[in-house]
Amino acid sequence: MKLPRDLGGEELAGRLCRHGYELNRQTGSHMRLTTFKGGEHHVTIPRHKPLRVGTLNAVLRDIADHLGVERDDLIKSLME
Repeated sequence: MKLPRDLGGEELAGRLCRHGYELNRQTGSHMRLTTFKGGEHHVTIPRHKPLRVGTLNAVLRDIADHLGVERDDLIKSLME
């Protein structure tokens, strides 16, 4: 599935709340989200609008690996 090109960091963080992620802290223009679902996992997301495609891909791949789902399925659930 093609990555969204207009997704910002704050919007992504909001959508990740559906998967159990919560804003843990913010330093400058970066947010750190944490989940304890399936074990403790941290992900750092820049507050840029829009996120670069490579950055977004790396974040989504990391989250999909932790949750044990396919990246495309994660993208579909986030875009609903």
